[in-house]
Amino acid sequence: MNSHENFSTEADARRSAPARPWSPGATARQDMLVRYLGAVATAAAEHAGHTGAGAPPVQAGGTAAQPAPAAAADAWTRPGAGLPLVRDVMDVPAASLHDDLPYRDIARLLARERVGAVPVVDAEDHVVGVVSESDLLAKVAFDASGHRPGPVGRLRERRLHGRAHGETAADLMTSPAITVLPGASVAEAAWLAALSRLKRIPVTDREGRLVGVVRRDALLQALIRDDAAVRAEAEARIGACCPPGDREALRVAVHEGVVELTGRVPAATLHRMVAEVEAIADVVEVRNLLTAV
Repeated sequence: MNSHENFSTEADARRSAPARPWSPGATARQDMLVRYLGAVATAAAEHAGHTGAGAPPVQAGGTAAQPAPAAAADAWTRPGAGLPLVRDVMDVPAASLHDDLPYRDIARLLARERVGAVPVVDAEDHVVGVVSESDLLAKVAFDASGHRPGPVGRLRERRLHGRAHGETAADLMTSPAITVLPGASVAEAAWLAALSRLKRIPVTDREGRLVGVVRRDALLQALIRDDAAVRAEAEARIGACCPPGDREALRVAVHEGVVELTGRVPAATLHRMVAEVEAIADVVEVRNLLTAV
């Protein structure tokens, strides 16, 4: 084997090997992520169908990505129907800091709260931005390097330097903040979190005052329904598309998002039944054990 072949073999081996040892819970976590992504994708498609747009609704003035006043919490009937709202899963009270807080105190607050980012509020508790560990690290890196962008330096680099040169939350924060209303559906909030790549989203009232924070993992848990709820929807979908006589011998079982269909059904409706169940957003897999008659 020549050196080129040896290198190719080693590269193939590296690609096929897992990056880290497989843990017993890895498969369950992957299945949950698949179900979550499916629910978020359904939320995005549903919103696009209602509004004719693919971007999240923006509050008047464009200062925060949250439902417009006219849309409010009842804008969607699916996939939020039957699911809790943001107010049901958000953390209250929410940690926050004032815009004049020095960066060393910001670091202490983040460490004490064990979070990676915190909303920044003004004197009236309006959310004006978010400051994160990344913002603090950028400041330390710029201060330590002594690097200064030149007069013809890239605009983005000059903006980053300008922020990192600051001393308070108002200087370092990312603004405007992306926020969500407490009456929004968890599907909408999950879509916004995915779109914005955020793990935590500040929750505000209609005047922009902080009322809580919703975590991405709380949204995940709210979107992933239990097996009984998935089975109920599967049976409802089958019942809506197939006459009673065609599903008399059909049995539906669900375990951790995997739907198993067993029994004897007419060949004319078999594939339609399976397709209806496969279309459910948070179904991981459909095991078709049906016998056509």
